[in-house]
Order: sequence, then C-alpha cells, then structure tokens
Amino acid sequence: MQKIPGYESDLFRIALYGRRTGVPSVLTESFKNWVDSFEWSPDSRAIFFTGPVEGQNPIYRFDVESKAITQLLADKTIDEFEFTRDARRMVYARRSTGEPGELYSIEITNGRASAPGRLTNVNAASAAEADIRPAETMWVDGAGGSKIHVFIVKPHGFDPSRKYPLILNVHGGPQSQWMDAFRGDWQVYPGAGYVVAFANPHGSTGYGQDFTAQISGDYGGAVFDDLMKVTDALEKLPYVDRNRMGAMGWSFGGYMMDWFEGHTGRFKAIASMMGLYDLRSFYGATEELWFPEWDLKGQPWNSDLYEKWSPSNSVKNFKTPALVISGERDYRVPYSQSLQFFTALQKMGVPSKLVIYSNAGHWPSWYEMALYYTAHLEWFNKYLGGEAPPWTTEQFLRNAVFDTQTGKQRLESRQIEQR
Repeated sequence: MQKIPGYESDLFRIALYGRRTGVPSVLTESFKNWVDSFEWSPDSRAIFFTGPVEGQNPIYRFDVESKAITQLLADKTIDEFEFTRDARRMVYARRSTGEPGELYSIEITNGRASAPGRLTNVNAASAAEADIRPAETMWVDGAGGSKIHVFIVKPHGFDPSRKYPLILNVHGGPQSQWMDAFRGDWQVYPGAGYVVAFANPHGSTGYGQDFTAQISGDYGGAVFDDLMKVTDALEKLPYVDRNRMGAMGWSFGGYMMDWFEGHTGRFKAIASMMGLYDLRSFYGATEELWFPEWDLKGQPWNSDLYEKWSPSNSVKNFKTPALVISGERDYRVPYSQSLQFFTALQKMGVPSKLVIYSNAGHWPSWYEMALYYTAHLEWFNKYLGGEAPPWTTEQFLRNAVFDTQTGKQRLESRQIEQR
C-alpha cells in the first residue's frame, strides 16, 4: 500500500488486513525503502520480502509476533524467490553486473539463511565467450551533503596503463535506481572500449524515502548538481580520458540529457532516448497525468515549475552533438518530445541524428534494442573514439542484419568487413 493519493512514488509498504476486525495495519513503516515482492512463510509466522537498498535487492524477514524486520540474504540483485514444497529451502533468481542470471537456493533455519548453493548454469556458455566485467563502486559527495552511490564498469580487456573514453548513464524514473545487475548496457559499451559509470543521484530509490522524495519539484536542481559532482570524480580516475566523456539516458535520463544540452558543455556527445523536452506540451500528451501533476506540483497553468525545469527554455545554449531516439507508440513520453528536441538541435546547427521507431513504445523490442545499441556505438565511436559496432544503422534499416520473424542473424560482422 501507499498512503499519499496521486503520488506514484510514495513509500511502498506491506499492510495486513484483519478479516475479523476489518482494520488494516502497516507492518513495514520502519523500513524506509520500497517493498517489492513478498510472500508468507509456509508456517505463516513471517513475511519475506525484497526491497531495493543501495544498489542491491536483498530479501528481508518480517516476524509477525515480534514485528522485527531482519535481513535474510543480500546477494546483489535478487529478482524472484519461492519456497520449496517441503518449506525447507528457498529458491531465488539472482544476477549481478558481471554475472548473468541463474537460480540459487538457501536453507532457512531459525530465521537465518545458509550459504547459497547454485542450481543452474543456463548462461555459463555465453558468459565464457566474453570478458564480462563486474561493477566497482565509489561514493561521491553530492548536493546538500548527500553521499551519491556510483557504479563503474571497466572495459573488457582492461589495461590500467591506458586511458579510456567514458560514458555516464543516467537512469529513468526518476524514482528508481541503478542496481548491481546484469544488463546489456553494462557490457555492450565496455565491450567497445568504454568505461561505463552509472550513479544514483537525488530521486533514486534505495537510499531512504526522503532521498527519493527530494526529486519532486526539483527536476534540474540537486540531481543535476549530483551528476556534475559525479563527473568531477570520474574524470579524476587515472584510467579515464577526461577529454572523451559522453552521457546517455532514457526517459527521465533522456530529460537529463536534454537538460545537459542547455546547461553544461563538458560532454563531447550525448544520447537522449524517450526524453522529456518541453514540459508544458509533455503534460498535454502523456497518458500518466498524475506523474507530472505531483512532480511538477500542478498543471502548466498554475505551476511555474513547467517553465523553470523545461529544457526547451535553454535552446540558445545547445552545442553538444546529440543522438535522439524515440518510438511512435510511446504514450508515456510521446515521441513528439524527441522531435521537438531534434528540431531545436538542427536549428541551432548542432550535429544531431534522429531515430524514430514506428512500432516501439516506451520499452522497445529486442530487435529495436539491437538497433539502439548499434546507433549508440556509431555515435560514440564518431565523437569519443571507442570501437565501431559490427553493423550499421543503415543495414538495420534495410533489414539486412536479422530476420525479424525468426530472430536469426542474416548478416555476420565478418561479411560486413568483406564488403
């Protein structure tokens, strides 16, 4: 349950409804992070739940009698869990930045977990094909004295004596968090010779609900300051080439790229995906009106925040080369936002490229994601100097790379080299 009407990012709690009394009671108010999935223990004496905490997704145990909440297991990102039929073990799906997902199990005795045992090797063969890199972490002093959590993935085949280009990836939401979890972004770009960094600035979940709530009404404020301080720290790393830094983001991360465009010139190139550009017109087109009405404190005709935090008001400062991507069936952040951003870039003479998916919503398909990575690698190769992709966006447009019906690859990278 949540307590605040109209606020989609209010604290998620577990509540227990008394069927005899008709009275609900909140069980997890003291747990100041969101509750995710949850399940009763087989003996009904406890409720087990997951919740995002500082880049991980641990499992917690709520004791019904004592009301105590204790951490049962922290193992990077735990996506799902289930008790075995005999109630002696718990099976869970787990992944980390450097390890694709697999199934593990633990035994639970007196509320405590045994050492995890791995059950599957589904992704072992794929993992053996590449130098999949784990995430390293650091904490940076952010806005208002807050500590900002940063994850860093070094390039495949990392050589500490070299300097590498860097890509800063800003998460969407904005009330969400980057986690120590396997995903394409964290290996595709390191595989092409980039250091990838992803931070959890103000507005992120997993660092207390107060930290999460501070993004509302402050879209370009503390979060922007956090990211600039993170960039300050990243460019001081001995293996980062401070003259070849780029940034990318999706949804609110795309908004932040549009904001970067008008408020900083320290990145050589940016990539904005499904980003919010003009907040007044965004309000009139999104399917999720409660979202801007809470975060921007009203409607465009009674809240000045739509003007204060709109990237469209800083067009005269645009100068960073920008890749812009969106989908025609995106009803969360309609693709017209990206069209407006691209038009402004073109009118200001800023090098820019536009990719519009005709069938994609806010979350593209696997085929569209393959093109997404290709377009990014092309763009960053041009301005940051990392490796080029195995295919070109033009080959995707000619449908020469994959058969979209079967998923089979039509064009091998070596064929492209021969051509």
